[in-house]
Amino acid sequence: MKDEVFKFVVASLADMNYSVDGVDQTTAIGPAGVDLESLSIAELGVRIEDQYGVRFADDEVEMVASMTVGEFVDLVVDRYEAAQ
Repeated sequence: MKDEVFKFVVASLADMNYSVDGVDQTTAIGPAGVDLESLSIAELGVRIEDQYGVRFADDEVEMVASMTVGEFVDLVVDRYEAAQ
């Protein structure tokens, strides 16, 4: 499941016109890595919600911005599995 979510996140970033060259599990989502801003994080959250039914509250944007891609994937998978 983690590989599937990781591939979906990377594909979503590419669709959102972010460079995904070299993006891996340790790449930061925020300024030191992909450099997603709050609106882009919200868009990624909507894509995750549409695909996996996992929701993120508006006040979680800052938390997500401080994560790596791998940490975010783990969070998505954990929430998805908890909802099953």
